[in-house]
This record gives sequence, structure tokens and C-alpha cells, in this order.
Amino acid sequence: MAELKKDSEIIAEIYRNAQLALTSISDILPEVEDVAIKEEILRQHEEYEKICSQAAELAHKFDVDVKEPNPMKKAMMWSAIKMGTANDNSAQNIAQMMIRGTVNGITSLRTSLTDGEKIMDAEVKSLLTELINLEEGFEKKLKAFL
Repeated sequence: MAELKKDSEIIAEIYRNAQLALTSISDILPEVEDVAIKEEILRQHEEYEKICSQAAELAHKFDVDVKEPNPMKKAMMWSAIKMGTANDNSAQNIAQMMIRGTVNGITSLRTSLTDGEKIMDAEVKSLLTELINLEEGFEKKLKAFL
């Protein structure tokens, strides 16, 4: 039973992480004027949508109830993005903001991988690892805009 609980928590975290990323990308896109970083962010959005879909499929398979991120957290993210871009919507500033969110996601996901690696279902571990690798790649691509 502990394994199922652990898998369910990780599935929920993967879904929540991807949903938060999608929300923050949707919030930041209207502020982005630089074409190159906008294209990168749109590409990332597509990847997060795929992960969300895969996490939802796993949630269905494991009978896990995944929830949308907390509305208060979403509102705080929106405010932070609007304040962070009010005076500076340069590619460099946008990249810095995106990197901060990405690194927070990587840290949380890596902790989950370490905590549950030995008991995690192979499919759950595979999706978790895929998301970590994606986010590490996103971080690297975003650093090119610094």
C-alpha cells in the first residue's frame, strides 16, 4: 500500500509541476517581445502539455485524483511575473525568471526521485525522469539568453 501511495504522490507532483509550468508560460508569453526566446518558451509549452497528458493517463491507470494547482499559488505567480516584467521584458530578464521556476521544479522532482526510487513503479519513474531531463534541457537552453 505504501508503494501505491508513493506512486500516487509522485504522479500528482509530476502533473502539478507541469501544470504550474504551463500556467507560468501562459502568464509570461504576453510580456515576451524577443522572437527567439518566445519560440523557445512555446516549444517548452508543448513539451509540458505532453507531460501533463502522460501524467493524466498514469493518474487514470493508478486511480489517482490529480488536482489543478492552488488558485492562490497561481495568482501569486501571475503577480510575480507581471511585477518582474513591468520594467524589464528583455530576453535576459525573461530567461532569468524562467530559469528560477525551472530550477525549483528540478529540485522538487529530483528529491522525489531520490525519496521514492527504490519502490517507484517503472512507468512513474520513467515519466519523472523524462520530466527532470526535459527541465534540465530547458534550463540549459534558457541560459543561452543570459
